[in-house]
Amino acid sequence: MAGALEGIRVLELSRTLAGPFCSMLLADMGAQVIKVEQPGVGDETRGYKPPEWGGESCYYLSLNRNKKGITLNLKTEEGRQIVKQLVSQVDVLIENFRTGTMEKFGLGYEVLKEINPRLVYCAVSGFGRTGPMKDEPAYDLLMQAFGGLMSVTGEPGRPPVKVGFSVVDLTTGLYAALGIMLALLAREKTGRGQYVEASLLQAIVSLQTYLAQGVLATGKIPGRLGSAHPNVAPYQVFETQDGYIIIAVPNDWLWKKMCDALGLDHLKEHPKFAINADRVKNREELVALMSDYTRTKTSAEILAKLKEAGVPSGPIYNIAEVLSHPQVVHLGMIQEVPHPTIGTMKVLGIPIIMSETPGSVRMAPPLLGQHTVEVLSGLGYSEEDINELKKKGVI
Repeated sequence: MAGALEGIRVLELSRTLAGPFCSMLLADMGAQVIKVEQPGVGDETRGYKPPEWGGESCYYLSLNRNKKGITLNLKTEEGRQIVKQLVSQVDVLIENFRTGTMEKFGLGYEVLKEINPRLVYCAVSGFGRTGPMKDEPAYDLLMQAFGGLMSVTGEPGRPPVKVGFSVVDLTTGLYAALGIMLALLAREKTGRGQYVEASLLQAIVSLQTYLAQGVLATGKIPGRLGSAHPNVAPYQVFETQDGYIIIAVPNDWLWKKMCDALGLDHLKEHPKFAINADRVKNREELVALMSDYTRTKTSAEILAKLKEAGVPSGPIYNIAEVLSHPQVVHLGMIQEVPHPTIGTMKVLGIPIIMSETPGSVRMAPPLLGQHTVEVLSGLGYSEEDINELKKKGVI
């Protein structure tokens, strides 16, 4: 079955993480994506090694499936002209250059919308394209710090730490994809494209949700709680005789069921712990008492009792264990696709299930410039023209 975005054409002028992740989400759902890279260099993530697979960076491989790849030197007039030709034929353009770079190339939104009024132009940035910090560089680590995430991540009394993967970049890519979809939907009504923007700063601020609302309401600044939850207890990691587990008790009803399941009758109706507000207030004492129990039992023993009682709980898996888990495999989250140098490569699957227009993994991430000749030929360039562009360093 065709994907929901079949027939939508996307020109990607982005690199690293947020932009390529956005375009890959669209490609997974059937859009035709042409990824433009710098000749001889390519997306900088091609150099993010190790790990690598068949000579290709695993970082790059994780973000660029289902795309055709071409090389263009945008510093040349010929390269910019090819972009304009492609813009006349696509529905979406995604770029994450520094503020003002596309305008210097003569490829800003105001120029391109004259070429294609139906174009959805998506700009991905760090601090936004306007305002006092519009020219500042931004990377995920910097934004986890600047955006407040690191102030609430880590153990109490210990130095701040980042989340284990690039959550700000990835969230920005998701928001960019959502913005593009909304613009395409609006185009169905108006016949016109529009400018869409997603920034790392706005993404991380938006994810603060209940923490930010608490600050806005009370002015009280939250701190680091490790794996614990600021509003619910017990809801965190507990040490066992042979490792660590998660016990998550989000309400008073489940608190009683947990106490019954683990034989903690002395805690169930205790005035310090009977209701959630008091458990949060007396969190340290509660966790110490529960840990005295959990450290005497194996993870399997505790989890079996909690599962039988219907109390949310679970193991802490490493990534290899997650990828091989039967439920993950059942949901199709591991797919295989042929690659020119790797052979059969495994990639992550599509996280959205659609009954009529499902997404699919159709193509491996392209080698640098793999589809340049194909794409230029489709624009009407002859073999002689293409060879001349190579000589000039345009491609």
